[in-house]
Amino acid sequence: MIRHTFSVLDGIGERLERRLWGQGLLTWDDFIDAGSVPFISEERGAVLRETILYFREELLRYNHEPFYTFLRSRDHWRLFDVFRSDAVCLDIETNGLPPGRGGRVTVVGLYDGRHWRCLIDGVDLTAERLEAELSGYRLLITFFGSSFDLPFLRRCFPGFRPRLPHFDVCFGARRVGIRGGLKRIEAAFGLSRSEDVRGMDGYDAVLLWRRWLKGSTGALDLLLRYNREDTVNLLFLAERIYALLRASTGIEEFLNTSGHGPRGLSRTGRLQC
Repeated sequence: MIRHTFSVLDGIGERLERRLWGQGLLTWDDFIDAGSVPFISEERGAVLRETILYFREELLRYNHEPFYTFLRSRDHWRLFDVFRSDAVCLDIETNGLPPGRGGRVTVVGLYDGRHWRCLIDGVDLTAERLEAELSGYRLLITFFGSSFDLPFLRRCFPGFRPRLPHFDVCFGARRVGIRGGLKRIEAAFGLSRSEDVRGMDGYDAVLLWRRWLKGSTGALDLLLRYNREDTVNLLFLAERIYALLRASTGIEEFLNTSGHGPRGLSRTGRLQC
């Protein structure tokens, strides 16, 4: 999807992006090859082409940093199909208190589509370890993380600033008319949880942590199983919400009309992301 995205350019929003698509400029390559665009001055067009060339080169280098810096956060989802194999899902548990008033992150769960692992407060959860775990990834996936998980982590670990594009599945779902918490949206997509954690919520996670502090190893095991399902299920939901967000842009209609193909095949047969 990112190669169809012109909103990465300064001064271009979704409405103007659709106008460009309507002119047959469906990809960055199309814009670069076009001699002129009716509603864009020659001078501005030259600047935009130069910018597109820069982003195209950085994408060929598989460099996520420029998109973290210049792409609006609400559009970071557009990078999902490009960085899918190097994306990591993150979900935290806390002790139930607010940051600055005794609040602590108790567990951080991470899942990259291959392995789930966790960092535990008092065992191996430090800012340095968390940053090391996130290094090497190119896209962060959370559910409501832009409002909760990441601000909480930043308060607990001053200086923690992961420079990763961030696909917040919660807000992506809202943009396509799907509302509710993680468990409700999971159910809407047919996901079911294992019986031992079914029906649990964040408050249960707080209680389990307190029981662990009192010596219950079983409570910690259950807490980690709960976090694992939260984190692993995120990737499944990200795939579904990404598809809905892509469809909501209308790009498929333009692709089909132009002969690019239903999945973004260009005239030359190359897959367009």
